[in-house]
Amino acid sequence: MNSGTSNSMLSSASASGNNGQAPGLKTYFKTQEGKYKLQYEKTHPTGLLHYGHGKTVTQVTLAHRKEKPVQTPTQASSSLGVSSGVRSAAARLLGGANGSKALSFVGGNGGGKSVGGTATRIGSLGSSSSSNLIGNQTFDGKGSYLIFNVGDAIFISDLNSQDKDPIKSIQFSNSNPVCHSYDHDSKDGHDLLIGLNSGDVYSASLRQQLQDVGKKLVGAQHYNKDGFINNNRCTCIAWVPNGDGTFVVAHTDGNMYVYEKLRDGSGDPSFPVIKDQALFCVSHARYSKNPVARWHICQGSINGLAFSPDGSYLATVGRDGFLRVFDYKKELLHCGGKSYYGALLCCAWSIDGKYILTGGEDDLVQVWSMEDKKVVAWGEGHNSWVSGVAFDSYWQPPNSDDVAENVVYRFGSVGQDAQLLLWDIEMDELVVPVRRAPGGSPTFSAGSQSAHWDNACPANILTLRPAPSMRDVPKLSPLVAHRVHTEPLSGLNFTQDSILTVSREGNVKIWMRPSSSDAQSTTSDSFASANSNEKSSQCGKVSSSVHKQ
Repeated sequence: MNSGTSNSMLSSASASGNNGQAPGLKTYFKTQEGKYKLQYEKTHPTGLLHYGHGKTVTQVTLAHRKEKPVQTPTQASSSLGVSSGVRSAAARLLGGANGSKALSFVGGNGGGKSVGGTATRIGSLGSSSSSNLIGNQTFDGKGSYLIFNVGDAIFISDLNSQDKDPIKSIQFSNSNPVCHSYDHDSKDGHDLLIGLNSGDVYSASLRQQLQDVGKKLVGAQHYNKDGFINNNRCTCIAWVPNGDGTFVVAHTDGNMYVYEKLRDGSGDPSFPVIKDQALFCVSHARYSKNPVARWHICQGSINGLAFSPDGSYLATVGRDGFLRVFDYKKELLHCGGKSYYGALLCCAWSIDGKYILTGGEDDLVQVWSMEDKKVVAWGEGHNSWVSGVAFDSYWQPPNSDDVAENVVYRFGSVGQDAQLLLWDIEMDELVVPVRRAPGGSPTFSAGSQSAHWDNACPANILTLRPAPSMRDVPKLSPLVAHRVHTEPLSGLNFTQDSILTVSREGNVKIWMRPSSSDAQSTTSDSFASANSNEKSSQCGKVSSSVHKQ
């Protein structure tokens, strides 16, 4: 992004036509450490949308490849520019109309982006009046990618490129992809998981998908083919940390299946019938085929799951409103508790494994303590369902030297109110309710709760805590509440350099963290403001004493 665009972005949304910002949406927000700025956006080619687009919710997976890039320049063609065949193929891949648009297949991850139709570095594929050299990118290399689903396709974008369009699309003819996961520690080729609306599951190599010029998934392993084991929609999918290729898939019927990618992908239908839908139980396969185990977790949909950083515990949230934390290796329910109201939709672990965030239909962000086995804080600030939560493991307090041994956590949440909220929580403060949001945010009546699910009593009630009373839980108000999209949000991610927000419709925004100069400026402003307030306070005292005399 050039400096002119950056400067125009800082003023207002209406002055930033490059990003298509809607009126009333600012392109920055401020925190105590400085200003977060909207750097660029990622989205899908509008010409490739399928009629089933509205039936799926976009989720984003971050993939960081670690090897160095391999670039192999090939012999230039005899005519200027790219041949019409390659141009048309590229246009079909990314939705261009005539193939004349300059396309970047790598951008910030090892190749250059093309600006104004002129190739600026080797590695861009497109028409150019100044160069006829085609870069043959092999995608072996170091880079960061965004993987997101829209309609019947998976899109892959270069995180470090400012190009708005993706570099790769993978289309599915049998069903829509709804969830995905990437294994950063994979020791062999298959590191990408994709779950479909039909219940089908695929594992594949991200590198191989990037190398292939087609629009179909290549070299993939197919599990639960045609819903042979379970034909209910996949809701979430995850690799088991340090699991040597083991992964889990959750479905809308409350079942979660354990797979091993090195085993045969054919189904094993030998699991026993579930007699009590409200009872947690684990069944193991009788034969050496996938899936190797079935966990029946709850009655109703499993809406989200997350492993603790070391893989020891598995947290799930469900339609019945319960957070459940399992000892994964022992296959035992460890602890859990009920939401204040309605279903829980998302969950996330702190990097030290001590706390779990949840969000759901009660508009609250819930902080669960593994040590205390209970809710230790509620975050109030959203005006609608909370659809995504995450801890910011890269953040450090601006005055971290003064914090001493007390730990401060930064986390974020997004919701169907299109807002991004950032929160700071200092655990020593949570003795009594703190920083209560004015008026409160929940959109429910204090005297009524969900008629069906909130009255359903799971069989593991001795292990699961009931919903706590509002007056018994400390309340947090957000550090920042910023409307970042025009449509409801479905998730967020933190990286070392940015915050990513994603809407249900498949639009991703990258908010760059404050620079050191911004932080210094903010600190100076805060110091000046503090001095001004102190002087005002002193003047007020003097005036008061004079008035009394």
